[in-house]
Amino acid sequence: MTLNNIHKRLLDNLKTAVLLLDSDLRLCFLNIAAENMLEVSDNKARQLFIGEILVNAAEDIGEMQTALSKKRSFTKRQVQLNLIHGKELAVDYTINPFEADGQELVLLELTSLQHSHRISKEESLSSTHATTRELVRGLGHEIKNPLGGIRGAAQLLAQELNDEELKDYTNVIIEEADRLRKLVDRLVGSRKPLELRQINIHEVMERVRSLVEAEVSGKGISLTRDYDPSIPPLLADPEQLIQAMLNIVRNAMQALSSPSAEHDLGTIELRTRIVRNATVGAKFRKLAVSMEVIDNGPGIPEEMIGNIFYPMISGRADGTGLGLSITHSIISLHKGMIEVESKPGATCFKVTLPIEES
Repeated sequence: MTLNNIHKRLLDNLKTAVLLLDSDLRLCFLNIAAENMLEVSDNKARQLFIGEILVNAAEDIGEMQTALSKKRSFTKRQVQLNLIHGKELAVDYTINPFEADGQELVLLELTSLQHSHRISKEESLSSTHATTRELVRGLGHEIKNPLGGIRGAAQLLAQELNDEELKDYTNVIIEEADRLRKLVDRLVGSRKPLELRQINIHEVMERVRSLVEAEVSGKGISLTRDYDPSIPPLLADPEQLIQAMLNIVRNAMQALSSPSAEHDLGTIELRTRIVRNATVGAKFRKLAVSMEVIDNGPGIPEEMIGNIFYPMISGRADGTGLGLSITHSIISLHKGMIEVESKPGATCFKVTLPIEES
């Protein structure tokens, strides 16, 4: 069956996954949202039986056949679907049988519950993170004021002292006050505005790789790359993005070097992909880029993963818990989002940034 070009364009611009099936439940068409959800192209899926895409779905296929035979729409909520390559989907789906040109067809609409949950979680995280950062900035200001007074008093005291041994004590006060000030500055974060320009995202990734390559040398950690060459230029601040991605990669390095890491060879993979019809920060974007940092370390503890982007949250005794918080702030300033999925042996940090259309 051929689709009118304008109808195909309309379907491809929908955020809902739409599948068109014939009376034998063989695929006639998938829109772009369905291709992304099912991870299969429209061309490869043509004429495949729906059971070749969705495995162990006899009950759901039976529902489709019943709806087709009774010519009646049917909606099912909170369904777990399994794809042929092992991915699991949590969806609501609607089956709409209809006739066109004498053919009996089925329109299957899939709405991802993971997608809705992710958007809600990202909005909540961004709102809470912004509130937390303002509180931290206020607290940082209150700390820096007395620190300045302590440092100034120590300098004045040093000028009055003739004993060099006593001056050593005032030097300790000054150095520690400076150290605390630097810690507060890192905690508060930079208010420097973004310096946006058109960049190649792979220049950012390669810069990060070159910076950490020497650090992983001799530590049993391998750096690999899997880049998508089709990604167009992106409007961004390259220095800020390098800092954000460097924080993530160094976080992976530290996880792979921890005593709980069980592997002969630690791996960190840098991956980029073009994403079409994506929702980034609760806004629909026709085009976006994803940058992933994947490691085979011990994973993030379940009780920590929900709070990992907040300041002062760290899984290491000597960690400040500021790196990922700063990364989240930088990505938010770029109108992007950052997500993490983790289990023992596989942790993936995924940064998604919108690509503005010319």
